[in-house]
Amino acid sequence: HRIFLRELENYIEYPELVGRCFLDQMEDFQIYEKYCQNKPRSESLWRQFSDSAFFQECQRKLDHKLSLDSYLLKPVQRITKYQLLLKEMLKYSKNCEGAEDLQEALTSILGILKAVNDSMHQIAITGYDGNLNELGKLLMQGSFNVWTDHKKGHSKVKDLARFKPMQRHLFLHEKAVLFCKKREENGEGYEKAPSYSYKHSLNMAAVGITENVKGDAKKFEIWYNAREEVYIIQAPTPEVKATWVNEIRKVLT
Repeated sequence: HRIFLRELENYIEYPELVGRCFLDQMEDFQIYEKYCQNKPRSESLWRQFSDSAFFQECQRKLDHKLSLDSYLLKPVQRITKYQLLLKEMLKYSKNCEGAEDLQEALTSILGILKAVNDSMHQIAITGYDGNLNELGKLLMQGSFNVWTDHKKGHSKVKDLARFKPMQRHLFLHEKAVLFCKKREENGEGYEKAPSYSYKHSLNMAAVGITENVKGDAKKFEIWYNAREEVYIIQAPTPEVKATWVNEIRKVLT
């Protein structure tokens, strides 16, 4: 209201140049990630104290039609609306002076949305002993079928592993890839969000990758310590596989 809105108003006569306004503020937009990470906690607090006299008095004094939780949701809704606005503006600004800035602003906002989404999953990891922040930036996260084949494993375990995949949620960081098991919760709001129980991780410094697994365009292999441990990973689509393989390659090189 004090900064961004005033800057936007400077472009009333030249709306096609508004991309520059977004780019100037892009660093401050990072705060949305922190805000969204804290949202489950604020929801939980609101459920405990929503009927307290203090909040009711605030609402009455301010003459607000809606209760506080409705306003706390606004920033979460707004960050998703910005990208729709920019897409719509790009549609009508193809050959305008500001088209490049609009495209760059859209790409940046989509990057922030991805970071928000990824971090919401990351804060739900349970059972990891270390500090997740020490693993570097979270690059990707998603659910996969995983088969394992360990050289040291018991032969019966190896036979079993070949047929039945495990459902695993993978978190790819710059320094490690984490394998977690997704657990759906039964509550509402914060309690309903899934959590991920940590199973194991691989240090990216000792990881290798095989891009193609015979017979399935959705599978790739991650192997560890010169194929001592092999993980066959099946993505939901060939496109998801390609994105992950590219990202892992970048980390390894």
